[in-house]
Amino acid sequence: MTPKQIERIQSKIKQIRLALAAEKREFGAFDDSRGLRYLPLEYYIKIQDYKGGLNYIRWFQKNFPDDIGFPEFLFEWTIILFKLGKLEDAEKMALKTYFANTYLFDKFFKRQIIKIDKWEWSNWEGSEIAEEFQYSCNDKNLLDFTEWLEQLENTDRFKSKVDRFLEIQKALKDEDSTEKRKQLVREADQLIEDY
Repeated sequence: MTPKQIERIQSKIKQIRLALAAEKREFGAFDDSRGLRYLPLEYYIKIQDYKGGLNYIRWFQKNFPDDIGFPEFLFEWTIILFKLGKLEDAEKMALKTYFANTYLFDKFFKRQIIKIDKWEWSNWEGSEIAEEFQYSCNDKNLLDFTEWLEQLENTDRFKSKVDRFLEIQKALKDEDSTEKRKQLVREADQLIEDY
């Protein structure tokens, strides 16, 4: 990437940050219905400014504490944590990413996506990610991340959480009891907290 290309991307990040700041000044809060807040991580990764990405993550957490994020955003968050050597946090975010979209890693690794018979709460599931997801295990800037993620997926700790999460999602598909559903959702959330 040339210095001019990096400069253009940095300018895009700045424009997004300015637009969000103007929104907060005008409304007293963020009303980011356009989803601008999700865009900067992609740009930080493109220019390999992982420290800038981490600063943005901290700003995001402070200003959008209840925002669960989109699966691709969580994936980008994982990349940034990994690239900065924050491996425990990266593992937890990788698990959160998987829970947000169980097909995303298959897409990243270019594996065949096989639909799982489970509760699908997201409209960003299955084959739809083929058109949306831009990251690939073949990206030369992500080779170290690719190797790490592949190893992580094969650890007993990660696999046990994934297996239990899928059991919960399968149970949710056919569960009609509101109380039982709440209990299952809490258990799924706890899987990440206990990681």
